[in-house]
Amino acid sequence: WGESERGDGVWANGAYMLKAMAALAPGAEMGWPMPRLFEKLASQTTTQGQRATVTLHSGEVSWYDLVGMTSGNERLIFALPADAAVGAETALRDFMQTLTKTFAQLPIGLAIFDRQRQLQLFNPALLDLTGLPVDFLSMRPSLLSVLDALRDRNMIPEPKDYRNWRRQLVELERAAASGLYEETWDLPDGQTFRVVGRPHPNGALALMIEDITNEVSRSRRYRSDLELGQAVIDEMDDGVAVFSASGQLVMSNMAYSMLWAHDPEKDMKNDSIRAVASHWRANSAPGTLWSEAEEFISTVGNRVAWRAETRLLDGRLLSCRFAPLSGGATMAAFRPIDPAERSRPVLTDAETLKSA
Repeated sequence: WGESERGDGVWANGAYMLKAMAALAPGAEMGWPMPRLFEKLASQTTTQGQRATVTLHSGEVSWYDLVGMTSGNERLIFALPADAAVGAETALRDFMQTLTKTFAQLPIGLAIFDRQRQLQLFNPALLDLTGLPVDFLSMRPSLLSVLDALRDRNMIPEPKDYRNWRRQLVELERAAASGLYEETWDLPDGQTFRVVGRPHPNGALALMIEDITNEVSRSRRYRSDLELGQAVIDEMDDGVAVFSASGQLVMSNMAYSMLWAHDPEKDMKNDSIRAVASHWRANSAPGTLWSEAEEFISTVGNRVAWRAETRLLDGRLLSCRFAPLSGGATMAAFRPIDPAERSRPVLTDAETLKSA
């Protein structure tokens, strides 16, 4: 449509008139001067383009991008439909708000850098974990600036020399950009961070920082408990082997390895009760003891400890004890019997006292 210098409508095309008729109030008639769809100020300031709306009598709102140009003493204005663009922008804005709220709930610190490695998005967890001030991050610093700030706060492993550290930062960025960077940072204050870099579309980079101090402490404590338990049973004179509820050999001591010439650490493939029982059977006198032991260790439910005796191929008499442990595990203990100390007759497999 065209407007005079004062902003009055001069003429309009068919699309304008149809939209104007749809915007008329019920019962109103089309007349002259032609109805105005957009405010004068909107049409007079459209040199660089402007977005405006038209509300129909049905309540529906249509969006348009206005573009104007001078033609003689008149202004020529085009109103280009923008409903699709507005819908896409609204959906993108809603998605970003949802994404931001989701990131805000994450316990993992998240920082997203664009192709130029400028910070574009971060969540509150990043502030809590690193102690970086929000005003610093809001200035959209570069990746190296963020890492420099982390180093100043002792939130990054201290390098031996600064030059080498800077080189490592460049390698960190390259590794993360190719999806390869994942590292554990042990900080001077005792904290432990897992740092993961992942590439994003259009050259962006996401850096995730997770505090795994408790996880590492639990792992170290568990490992220490295992080492202590192993040291304790290694001091025992009896050979001890412990099986899990599924019948896998999970622990044994030095006395067991020496007695049976069996080192589970070197033969991890044959650590099931079936394989271990076959090894016991091959190194002792024939009998039904090992089949019964295999059945007992594989049994799920209430069980009662029992004892039996057998003889090794070298002639030594062996006392065997099988006892249930918590969680469905089973302990098998073996002790050679000194003939001089023996005060009762040898028990045969048929005379073995046990309960299933």
